[in-house]
Amino acid sequence: MFLSDLLPATISWQPAVGDLVLLGAVEADLPIVETVLATLPVRARGQVFIEVESADAIRDLPAPGRVCVTWLCRDRGQSLGGAIDAWLGEMLPTDLEREHRVYGWVSGDRAARIRTNA
Repeated sequence: MFLSDLLPATISWQPAVGDLVLLGAVEADLPIVETVLATLPVRARGQVFIEVESADAIRDLPAPGRVCVTWLCRDRGQSLGGAIDAWLGEMLPTDLEREHRVYGWVSGDRAARIRTNA
């Protein structure tokens, strides 16, 4: 079975081996994040940000060992947009001598809400 068989037709997810992955989603898109995490190779590395209404929505989310899952709670003033901006500012490589790749996906249908919480 291919990942494309598990995801909605509107979602494209095809990182290359060695890409640093970045996922950003709101609670409604958690099934997509779970599907992607379940298909990542064991050696995958990257960051997942999930924005939820409150800490009550936080739960265990299995991920490869070098993929960090961070839950952001709107009721605490935390936002997906702000977290992604900060992560990119810190993690985007500045070494132009080597090729670096970041492959990312962020919930697109809720972008307006994400921006208002930044």
